[in-house]
Amino acid sequence: MIKITKDNITTYVSGEKPVLLDFSATWCGPCGMIAPHLEELANEYPDIVFGKIDVDEESELAEAFSIISIPTLILVKNGEEVGKQVGYMNKNQLLRFIGKE
Repeated sequence: MIKITKDNITTYVSGEKPVLLDFSATWCGPCGMIAPHLEELANEYPDIVFGKIDVDEESELAEAFSIISIPTLILVKNGEEVGKQVGYMNKNQLLRFIGKE
């Protein structure tokens, strides 16, 4: 997973590959539970960029994407938000969300 910051986000979301943005925090229990699933998927699907955004470190990005609860996952294709999911998801739910099931 790639660490996304306000300085590098444009590089990723404007690229050719779809991007899954994981808005989370180290203190968030459900964020810790979803993280291993996201790591697995990042290894299984190199055609998707998996990016992690720490809301405590990147509050401007959290505000720009209207994040009010974590974990929040946002799927971006061709620079456009095409999906948003709030809360924990298991691996099968994540696969459906990214269109791989």
